[in-house]
Amino acid sequence: MKLKDRQFIAFVELIIDFAIDFVYDAASYLRHSLEISVIDNTLVPINPQDNLNSRTFTSGELILLEPDLYWLLQQGIVKTSTWTEEGLPITLGYWGANDLIGQPLSLVYPYQVMCLTTVRAFPIQIDKGSQIVSIIQRQVQQTKELLCILRTSTIYDRLREVLLWLAHKFGRQIEIGQIIELGLTHQDLADLTGATRVTITKVINQLEQEGFLSRPQRNTIIIHAL
Repeated sequence: MKLKDRQFIAFVELIIDFAIDFVYDAASYLRHSLEISVIDNTLVPINPQDNLNSRTFTSGELILLEPDLYWLLQQGIVKTSTWTEEGLPITLGYWGANDLIGQPLSLVYPYQVMCLTTVRAFPIQIDKGSQIVSIIQRQVQQTKELLCILRTSTIYDRLREVLLWLAHKFGRQIEIGQIIELGLTHQDLADLTGATRVTITKVINQLEQEGFLSRPQRNTIIIHAL
């Protein structure tokens, strides 16, 4: 494994170790007051006023983060990211409906949340919480999955597993496989896997030749291996 890969993985492991410790501490605190119910596998606020407080964000917009505020995603997809002192971007994760985001869930700074699609979410003050614990536990599990993927020694295997992870979480079933419509560029995938854009382009071309994926249009990927 190259030095850059080892440094990238060590950095991500440090971030995730801090995040997991914090999330479990936060989970025990959040058990007490947030009023959320589950309807058709979707988390919705019991208090009608919370729906009135929901906000809609446009694709490309950054969600404002505050130290005492969570956002519960109701619709759309966001990307969380940070960057090193040298300016190296690090993608921390992709999140969608029923996921919880917010500065209180991360000890990483800087910490940025960008909307990849139109997003609808409602704000939750830090002094509220109860059934939200299940959301946090699921996100910890997803973070661990990403950590395992990022420990994969070769860029080929790492990218392949990342694409499968994205397809399972965000893919839409079509006749020939799962289509990922996040508008991901080769640079986005490079940031997520700790590789260079040139390497990602080479591996994507190889995966396409092997029949693992196809690209019907720009920045759209179909995974055939599910």
